[in-house]
Amino acid sequence: MNISIITIAKKERSLYDPLYQEQMKMISRFAKVDDIELFPKEIVKAHSISAEASQAAYSKLLSPMLGKNYSIALHPEGKKLDSFAFSKLISDKISLQFFIGGAYGFEKSFVEQCDSVISLSELTMSHKIAKAVLLEQIYRAYSLLANHPYHK
Repeated sequence: MNISIITIAKKERSLYDPLYQEQMKMISRFAKVDDIELFPKEIVKAHSISAEASQAAYSKLLSPMLGKNYSIALHPEGKKLDSFAFSKLISDKISLQFFIGGAYGFEKSFVEQCDSVISLSELTMSHKIAKAVLLEQIYRAYSLLANHPYHK
């Protein structure tokens, strides 16, 4: 199993890095995780223009990645799943890619091109927190699927 987490974010050190590394190490029993952060100059420029320009820049960057693997967008209006439903969603996939949007979220057209759209919470959270929550849920899902006691 291969999983890519693709985030619109500046590559920078953060206090969350050790947490991400620990979570990815735990997941490595079940799957390989690639953590990809993208923030090219086109997005920097779009952020200085408007929210709509930013969303369009995200779509332009990420749309070519769709269709290669099972794609899941994290979006506030996405389906709310509990851990069991999330584990069922990813259970039979060979290769997954999760998309975490930038400050302005995704365009509707990008979200509609994804295979699934989920919401991690009713709350708004930074991409750093969203990534930590997503990694936790990925590990929990594989633990459930493997009948590992972690999920209890």
